[in-house]
Amino acid sequence: MPTAAQPKLAVYKFSSCDGCQLGLLNLEDELLTLVGAVQVAMFLEARRDVLPPPYDIGLVEGSISTPDEEERIHQARRDCKTLIAIGACSTSGGIQALRNWADVHEYARTVYPHPEYLQTLETATPIAAHVFVDFELRGCPVNEKQLLELIAATLIGRRPHIRTHSLCVECKRKGLPCVMVSQGLPCLGPVTQAGCNALCPQCGRACYGCFGPMEQPNMSAIGNHFTSKQNRNPREMTRMLRLFNGYLEPFKQASDKYEQREKK
Repeated sequence: MPTAAQPKLAVYKFSSCDGCQLGLLNLEDELLTLVGAVQVAMFLEARRDVLPPPYDIGLVEGSISTPDEEERIHQARRDCKTLIAIGACSTSGGIQALRNWADVHEYARTVYPHPEYLQTLETATPIAAHVFVDFELRGCPVNEKQLLELIAATLIGRRPHIRTHSLCVECKRKGLPCVMVSQGLPCLGPVTQAGCNALCPQCGRACYGCFGPMEQPNMSAIGNHFTSKQNRNPREMTRMLRLFNGYLEPFKQASDKYEQREKK
């Protein structure tokens, strides 16, 4: 049974698919240990009971896409001692950030019979664009073991061990053939942060960049390879880079550059 002395954990949802929250629930055996170490004060994906703030740890899934969410994230920051953004939506804006390069009102008119009822922001942005975030955990969805490591590290006050090297390191460790070399696929692995255990290359598919850019990615080198060796056109490059984490700066700058090339 939880006690008042246990740290209080809150899990928030904003614009997202709930996949990262499910990652927490999918911890299975480890989840029992986690629940024994913290008091789950708010987690609407798992329970209806909500305990009042303040909270020791707040996990935030989703991007800020509506005026209501813009207000709620500031309240969440005030309520939480430590605020952690989890997943591509909360760390980069996610797939919904594709609207940032388009006219969101045109989308609304096309999709909804009464767009005047909608309340939406012009852009979908990460949590850190609105409030201070203590840590960001990448992934679409997040790696369950990394999430557990992050929570455990936060509880005992140490730095979490989250790798920031490229996905290619994981492929090498698993002895996987490079799909970019052996199959000529447009793989983003060389510039994407590790964390998925090379899921797509294990299936013979190219990396889609679900974990966002690695630390200091060489965007020019991989771009030159795609365009000169694989004959990929600027439109393909733009679409690849904007899929999951396109609003993170290294991918954003590169995709904007290829979009400009496409227009020439």
